[in-house]
Amino acid sequence: MNKFKTIFKKSKPVIGMVHVRALPGTPKYKGSVKGVISQAVEEALIYQKAGVDGLAIENMHDVPYLKNKVGPEVISLMAIIGYEIKKRTQLPCGIQILSSANEAALAVAQSAGMDFIRAEGFVFGHLADEGYIDSCAGSLLRYRKNIGAEHIAVFTDIKKKHSSHALTADISILETAQAAEYFLSDGLIVTGSSTGQAADLEEIQLVKENASIPVLIGSGIKLENVKTYLPSCDALIVGSYFKKNNYWANELDAEKIAHFMNEVKSLR
Repeated sequence: MNKFKTIFKKSKPVIGMVHVRALPGTPKYKGSVKGVISQAVEEALIYQKAGVDGLAIENMHDVPYLKNKVGPEVISLMAIIGYEIKKRTQLPCGIQILSSANEAALAVAQSAGMDFIRAEGFVFGHLADEGYIDSCAGSLLRYRKNIGAEHIAVFTDIKKKHSSHALTADISILETAQAAEYFLSDGLIVTGSSTGQAADLEEIQLVKENASIPVLIGSGIKLENVKTYLPSCDALIVGSYFKKNNYWANELDAEKIAHFMNEVKSLR
C-alpha cells in the first residue's frame, strides 16, 4: 500500500512546519500550556487559509534537544496539539519529536489521529549535535505493528542535516536511500546541511530516479528555487521560508505563504 498517496490527495504536496513553542520542562518554556496550544493551532489555521496541502508539528523550541528519552510532559502535550490541529484543519498532519523520539512520535500520531511521522536515524547511525543517533528501523516498525498504527506513514531522513556522516562516508546517499527503502520506509527525506539550507539537486535527482517510494525535500525551499526543485521530488517540507525574515523561530508570514502556494499551483 502506498501510504503517501493515501494521505495526500494532491500531486506534489507542500507540507508547512508548525514549530511548537517550548514545552514544559525544557529550558525555554514560558509557563503557559494554553499559550503553547493556542499558538500552534493559530499557525495551523494560517497555513490552512493560505492553501498548504499538509502540516507537520515539531518541538523545535525545546533546545537543547534530547535524543529518544523525552518525558511524558512533552509527549502528552504534543498529542493534544496534534489532535487539535488535525480536528481544526482536517489537513494531512505529521509529527517529529526531536531529536529522534520516533516511537513517541508514533504513539502521538496514533493517539491524535495524525497521518505520518518524520523519523531521524532510520538506517545507518550518525553523529548529531545531541550525540550518537543509532538506526531504529527494526524496532520502530515493530512498535508500529504492535500498537496497530500501520496506517501511519514513516518518512525517513537520509544523510540527516545537522549531523556528521564520517562513519558512513563510504556509503553514498543512494545506498542509504536504498537501505531505507529495503527496510520499509514510506518515503525518503533529503535535506541540506542545516535548517534552511537547500539540498543538493543532483543528489535529489539521483535518489528520485532510483527509488520506488516518494522523495520529499526537507529544507531550503523558497519561492526563488521552487520551480527548479519541484519537478525532482514528490513533496516539499517548508518551514523557515514561511516565517518572517526566513528565520524558523519567527512568526509566520501569511502573505508569503499564499504567494508561494499560488506559484506551486501554477507549476503542478
